[in-house]
Amino acid sequence: MRRLGIHSFVWTGGQTQEGLERALEQSAEHGYRCIEFAYLRPELFDLDRLARKSQDLDVQIGVTMGLPLDKDVSSEDPDAVAAGKAMLADAVRAVRDIGGDKLGGILYSAHTKYNRQPTAGGWANSVQAIAETAELAEKAGVDLVLEVVNRFETNLLNTAAQGMKFIADTGNDHVRLHLDTFHMQMEEANLAAAIRMAGDKIGYFHIGESNRGYLGDGTIDWDRVFDALAEIGYDRDVVFESFSTAVVDEGLSLACAIWRDTWTDSAPLAAHAKQFIDLKWAEALRRQATNRRA
Repeated sequence: MRRLGIHSFVWTGGQTQEGLERALEQSAEHGYRCIEFAYLRPELFDLDRLARKSQDLDVQIGVTMGLPLDKDVSSEDPDAVAAGKAMLADAVRAVRDIGGDKLGGILYSAHTKYNRQPTAGGWANSVQAIAETAELAEKAGVDLVLEVVNRFETNLLNTAAQGMKFIADTGNDHVRLHLDTFHMQMEEANLAAAIRMAGDKIGYFHIGESNRGYLGDGTIDWDRVFDALAEIGYDRDVVFESFSTAVVDEGLSLACAIWRDTWTDSAPLAAHAKQFIDLKWAEALRRQATNRRA
């Protein structure tokens, strides 16, 4: 079942319990049926309370994260790899405990701009770590989705084709791709072709404009993106993601280079995004139906 969701950083920097609960409430008020939280440290938040809030509002929680350098599973340092595996296992448990249904993001490497090429040994270490994490996630009832991001945020998976090779190497069907239009418009020669190539291996999809701001104000050809999603019959979650210095987590701001206000008021941004995505989906489905009759 396809649900339309929104990233919690549209509403809050995510540092407080109150902020996360308010983000759930505001998402529900705007008609979103799922929300994405950044990595939740169980010692800082009441996960049971967030789970109850999510259930009461009928807003499904998903969680995304990136690994720090000292827990980089694509490293050739066995201590870093072991620490990364432990962090991923903890994250799976946290998602389970909050009633979430997916763990995504940059799970396969550090979330950073690397100063070196990836290595064959690092790739192998990452593949093994993700395969092991996928087994834990499947037992916990949590989907595992790997976000393919731009060259300034990882050196390992920058294109859907690289992502497909990686998940094939894990040998685990529980691992899927997490594609994001913001990253794709930098790295893919053709966004629609990449979506069609990945097909049913896409487990999660981020809708984000090229400038991180209002949808339609950047350079992405949204008709082609939605036509491709409709063509492959994509029926999993679609989440709107937008970052601004108006509301941002400090760590994310540094990792993703969020240096300016792409917007200043959350509510109109969220309302516009829902309207925009609903409209583009409807238009794509109408075109698909017309093409079938032709």
